[in-house]
Amino acid sequence: MYANLAARPSFNSASGENANSVLQGMQGLRDAAVESMQALSVESRDLLKGHKAVEIKHNGAVYRLQSTKLGKLILTK
Repeated sequence: MYANLAARPSFNSASGENANSVLQGMQGLRDAAVESMQALSVESRDLLKGHKAVEIKHNGAVYRLQSTKLGKLILTK
């Protein structure tokens, strides 16, 4: 009996929407929120552009991003 009730979408006479369309709209909002939380991805070679180090200005401070001989990255203030 419970499975039959859960499987049937309810109809909202005020808006003309059924439960399935409302849930689909909510899924779209969740997907948009997750996408906006994902970090921007940038290749280090695009930042360094062939140089060993680059300066990054952030909130009035200057940071130095440098690549080591072993291919590691170091960020210092």
